[in-house]
Amino acid sequence: MGLSASASRRLSEPVLGRWGRTVLDALVPPLCLACDAPVLQVGQFCPSCFSRVHLIAAPVCERCGVPFAAAAQGGAFGVCDACRRDPPPWRRARAALAYDAVARRLVLPLKYADRPETARHLAPLMARAGAALLAGAEVIVPVPLHRRRLFERRYNQAAVLARALAGPRVPALVDALVRTRATAPLAELGHAARTQEVAGAFAVRPSRVGALRGRAVLLVDDVLTSGATAAGCARTLLQAGAASVDVLALARALRHP
Repeated sequence: MGLSASASRRLSEPVLGRWGRTVLDALVPPLCLACDAPVLQVGQFCPSCFSRVHLIAAPVCERCGVPFAAAAQGGAFGVCDACRRDPPPWRRARAALAYDAVARRLVLPLKYADRPETARHLAPLMARAGAALLAGAEVIVPVPLHRRRLFERRYNQAAVLARALAGPRVPALVDALVRTRATAPLAELGHAARTQEVAGAFAVRPSRVGALRGRAVLLVDDVLTSGATAAGCARTLLQAGAASVDVLALARALRHP
């Protein structure tokens, strides 16, 4: 059985140089990030998907990054009501996209369908949303997977995004955090139960403590939902001596009144 055009491109892209990709573009046109429609350049959205992409834009809560239009009341002093009532352990959080139907078409293939190469096209969206966070970061750390989940997927999607965001000035320490035990799905749990579920579930790898101590850490994940996992990671990093923790995600669920 022959490969589809999208599959052929996916297999060929990572091993080609600049001229090889030019030839590949002529043979197999670049495809939309969210669907299989042809586009002019790799990493673009087709007009239909672009019109439905929900990019998160200012004004947003300074702490959690949720747009004030979606936050439960609030906006006093640049912080939403939820963050004033229960401040998260991180300093700032930002995400590129609202986690809706279009965002799921970007996240799910990266997460479950063996598409790690899409990270290099998605990372620029994150870099724009988190420009201020990246400018102040000294090291990038991904949210870890439990070893059983990592064995099943063969890669950590957050680590792939972290590598795509990293550069000479801000390295990625993809093994800095360890998930010491598997955690139950958090979506159906209340706030207190989520916090309890992730308590003690993360640790800093002993060999990485020195590289984190006194540093401004940028914690990276694919989706920020309740924030409980990011909060557990942030507390662990701060307890290990990190100077500060910011959070950057590809997408996030938005709170509604």
